[in-house]
Amino acid sequence: MLIFFFIIILGFSASFSQTQPSFPIIKYKVVKFDNYAKLNSFLREFNPNVNKTKYRVLATLNRKELRFFRPKQPIILPDTFLDDLRAYSVFPLEYPGAKLIPKLIVVSNVYQAYACYEFGNLVRFAAAITGKKSTPTYPGRYSLQWRERLRISSFNESWIMPFTWNFHRLTGSAFHQFEMPGFPASHMCIRQFHEDAEWLYNWGEGPKRDSTGKIIPMSGTPVIIIDFYDFVNFPKKWLELESNQQKIDYLPPDPMKVEEALIPIEHIPPELRSMIPKKERIRYETAFDTLVARGVIPRGLRLRPSNSLKKKD
Repeated sequence: MLIFFFIIILGFSASFSQTQPSFPIIKYKVVKFDNYAKLNSFLREFNPNVNKTKYRVLATLNRKELRFFRPKQPIILPDTFLDDLRAYSVFPLEYPGAKLIPKLIVVSNVYQAYACYEFGNLVRFAAAITGKKSTPTYPGRYSLQWRERLRISSFNESWIMPFTWNFHRLTGSAFHQFEMPGFPASHMCIRQFHEDAEWLYNWGEGPKRDSTGKIIPMSGTPVIIIDFYDFVNFPKKWLELESNQQKIDYLPPDPMKVEEALIPIEHIPPELRSMIPKKERIRYETAFDTLVARGVIPRGLRLRPSNSLKKKD
């Protein structure tokens, strides 16, 4: 038995020690254009039909689709364009704390991006658009729950969401494809570009079941949201990066010890609140005050309560 365990550990170590790709130093600069004529001229070479690599890099670095670029707004521009978007990751290529975890998703509200790791090795870096001020995406530990190839929102039937991966059943929070404007804008969800959403849809794993067929709680691919967006100053930290050498340095030492996310009960649709287990209800009822006391969110933050399902905003 001891030998078998030792072999397992060696296997995990081998997975973690796999050689990661070596990327060159890529420097960034910020450019602006006074008018639409100059901006449109600049954007022509980034048309996905002209150069898909350049389009993907520019859109990812700026966290927005080309249709949302505007005159006089800053655009971050790299000096090198590579197909592998991990070259532009704000997350480290290796995550020692995750070396025993087969699959892990790490999300940053601050940098509007996420990373996917396999045994601590970065396998995907992608842009993200997380929750807006009144419906933020809260930090903490979640897990993938269920997926749907083409989802129509339970809150608003006009919201069509391809490649949905739910990570919180009661709030409806999910990864999915939707418009990417370059700033936090979602209803607690994590938006992605189409290509990233499709990749994650196929890569992620839902919860496992026990011998009786019951779902094992929190057994889907873990999702760790490591920070909270500053809705007072509205910084765009991703536009302040000077090169691809700057990395997030506050990943939790052990992601599986991160506390499950605290979510204010206001974000649970009224008709679903009865589904909250009695022993957990107090966490939802006191979540806002707890987050304020910890300094995670400002006391003056005004939350938008979730409407009843299928009721439009």
